[in-house]
Amino acid sequence: MLHVSRSVTINRPRMDVYTFWRDLEHLPVFMQHLEEVRALTDRRSHWTVKGPAGRPIEWDAEITEDRPGDVIAWRSLDGSEVANGGSVKFSDAPADRGTEVRVDLQYDPPGEEIGAVVAKLFGEEPQQQLRDDLRRFKQVMETGEVVRSDGSREGAGQGATKQGPAQPAGAEVRS
Repeated sequence: MLHVSRSVTINRPRMDVYTFWRDLEHLPVFMQHLEEVRALTDRRSHWTVKGPAGRPIEWDAEITEDRPGDVIAWRSLDGSEVANGGSVKFSDAPADRGTEVRVDLQYDPPGEEIGAVVAKLFGEEPQQQLRDDLRRFKQVMETGEVVRSDGSREGAGQGATKQGPAQPAGAEVRS
């Protein structure tokens, strides 16, 4: 299994951050590789991600631990295309700077080691993907939207606010 871990500090109260993440159907808003997460029950969900060559990969998962404001842990159910599990931990950031969010993820990529190499070739390296997802999560939580520019890897796609060129202070904003 591959293991990736990342953290980010978000300038919002811990319960706000936890509550947004706990509604799993919000996750595709900032996780670019996710097509859909559908809640089946309070603890079970169905996940669809964009796989290699645009092929969707799907699995069901269950929440194994849920302590409001502290941690959400999960694992995929037996028979899933991608065996995975992990946790998201929420803690107060130092100096009243909001919430520290730490994601630990373990998974078996499709095709095992070959799948991991192919994913890297197509720009889907897990550590980079997690870092980008957490950066977008921070944007959503702090500003209410994901800001993308034409120069970013994902471009100014659907659901994103296109970032305009820099303007001198006091200048009229052009669209």
